[in-house]
Amino acid sequence: MADSPDFRLSPLPLWAASAETSALLACLGPHLRFVGGCVRDALAGTVPNDLDLAGPARPETVMAKLEAAGFKAIATGIAHGTVTAIVRGRRFEITTLRRDVATDGRHATVEFTDDWRLDAARRDFTINAMSMDADGTVFDYFGGRADLAAGRVRFVGDAPARIAEDYLRVLRLFRFHARFGRGAIDAAALGACAAAAAGLKSLSAERVHSELFGLLAGPNAPAMLDAMREAGLLAFWLPELRSTAALVRLHAVAAQARARVDAVLALASLLSAADVSPVAARLRLSRAETARLQALCAPAVRLDPAAAEQQRRAAFYRLGDDPAAHVLLQWSQAPDVAGFAALHAAARAWVRPKFPLSGEDARAAGFEPGPAMGAWLKAREEEWIEAGCP
Repeated sequence: MADSPDFRLSPLPLWAASAETSALLACLGPHLRFVGGCVRDALAGTVPNDLDLAGPARPETVMAKLEAAGFKAIATGIAHGTVTAIVRGRRFEITTLRRDVATDGRHATVEFTDDWRLDAARRDFTINAMSMDADGTVFDYFGGRADLAAGRVRFVGDAPARIAEDYLRVLRLFRFHARFGRGAIDAAALGACAAAAAGLKSLSAERVHSELFGLLAGPNAPAMLDAMREAGLLAFWLPELRSTAALVRLHAVAAQARARVDAVLALASLLSAADVSPVAARLRLSRAETARLQALCAPAVRLDPAAAEQQRRAAFYRLGDDPAAHVLLQWSQAPDVAGFAALHAAARAWVRPKFPLSGEDARAAGFEPGPAMGAWLKAREEEWIEAGCP
């Protein structure tokens, strides 16, 4: 099906003109286009994390061409037309043009097509529905460029229908508005999300985890979480959230310290120690995420910015490998206390030392392996920590 281009992006982004991209396009032919987030990010002036492309060729054909050219091809999702190509170390996702023929709010049954507009129509938001060919010609079927410029995150077509196809789009609305939106959330989109709140229960914990953590890691997370809570969208997945005031304070001190607030740190500002276990189970947090969240919500020690260096070093050691995160969190809980800025700088420079004694030293002191040796080493470590980890 013939298409009319909407405009041309010039100059091409560096990633679109790279040697790896050029090799891929030469291998798969001229009918391939960049799609989705990389086109949106190019228009927004940012560098995309992922490079997704689409075209009319079936996945088996795409894999055969890649392998014939000596590139690695991975059948990421053949049923949905997706192949991962690795070209000189760089990953690309290539998907056959498709349209949804059946959806259940979580999964879709697709049918391959050669119609670019039909493929774009199945995407979530107008800003994610644009495509771009190799020379920078952009095809924009639903006004995504204008929405991006205006800071609008708008569903493609009928918002309730698009949400019913995949309830995860409710969470994605807030994550994308946090990143690209300006002003109030699109009223039609917000109303449709609120009406679909019950559908969020059907989502897998892994998908919700990914979307929520993407939102929590952004600077606009407090406003988005407030909007979600008011719309009843967190009642199932994060009912522990009562207020985002602590997260607002955390972002304020982090800005002062020129530090980044990651998702686990943001979540720690919103929870009590008693909340960690139910939240970790509900969102299927990894062991590392759960352990870090528990440590932040129930710190081994409370920091005192006025403490002497020896006490400060002992406190940093007890807090583990990332005392700077603890400083930010405790600073946000006592923002009027002087000295936290200097304490944060010291924590960022901290390299956790290794306890210098071992089992061999214990044996030299007359202990055989067993509980008594462990107790002796633990006592010596406590003495060493209290001395400031010399």
